[in-house]
Amino acid sequence: MGDEQQTSAGTYKSQGENHASKPFNVLLKGPLLPQRLQDNLDAHFTTFRLWQQDDSEAWLAEHGSQIDALVTSGNALMGASAALIAQLPNLKVICSNGVGYDAIDIAAAETRGIVVTNTPGVLNSCVADTGMALMLDVARRISAADRYVRAGSWQSQGRYPLTTKVGGKVCGIVGLGGIGKALAKRAQAFDMDIHFYNPRSRPDVPYQRHDSLLSLAKQADFLVLTIPGGAATHHLINAEVLRALGPQGFLINIARGSVVDEQALIAALEASEIAGAGLDVFEQEPAVPAALRQRDDVVITPHLASSTIETMAAMADLVFENLLAFSQGEAVLTRVVSR
Repeated sequence: MGDEQQTSAGTYKSQGENHASKPFNVLLKGPLLPQRLQDNLDAHFTTFRLWQQDDSEAWLAEHGSQIDALVTSGNALMGASAALIAQLPNLKVICSNGVGYDAIDIAAAETRGIVVTNTPGVLNSCVADTGMALMLDVARRISAADRYVRAGSWQSQGRYPLTTKVGGKVCGIVGLGGIGKALAKRAQAFDMDIHFYNPRSRPDVPYQRHDSLLSLAKQADFLVLTIPGGAATHHLINAEVLRALGPQGFLINIARGSVVDEQALIAALEASEIAGAGLDVFEQEPAVPAALRQRDDVVITPHLASSTIETMAAMADLVFENLLAFSQGEAVLTRVVSR
């Protein structure tokens, strides 16, 4: 009987010497990974699907030492905890399908010398598009006005109430990385003034930098979040920041739900301390508090900022290219390093 190899379905079959032709054993963490990525991985590596195992803990105990690479995402339902990393004693690389990596224990990986990659850059345009769409929607009440017409209220109650102009307002961006810069470019096209708060100076941009988040919030008409998640930014947007944003200000979150103290946001909306919010991410996804769902001054989308056909394909390809490069002894394209 030849060497045994696991198929993508998670069962074993005899493959003789073919096993040696596949350089890496790759564990796929969960079913949220794009099919395009799964197909590429199946074609080039020996793949194992953790979610298809009847008892994942027992499977890891028996087979975890065989795994060279982990493919996952920064989504809270996926990620790579310190406990999972410990169950993979020969793990060499973690490739994440997404720009955010707050659900991956970077410190645990770095302690072991494990390389971690993500997919920055390829999703900047689509995430920035979503940020701009949320600004326009919440200010002009597009979604609320749509519901108004569908309910027959235009006929029964007359003209829809006045809304807020976007042009000429201050777009305050928290975190001027690739997504923030892409958003700034779009906001400028709407004649908005761009201000930003960033831990490091950005001499490469002409926008006005603020030394503190509170200073930016006080100046901004729209406070747009484009920063990473994780412990360093947990509840960065709190009651004090929301009060600084003020009753004419809107909060837009295309970052991570953990960045905003959701209860403080609800309290600020209920007290009319801010004008509204456009939210693509939430603290306990996919659960969204009823206090947010029921408000016409809040626009809600289901974490879809990067969810376009084109961006999903580009992200999947970058994950694969990172893993292929690593398996061939080459430098990965987009390595994550601790901040």
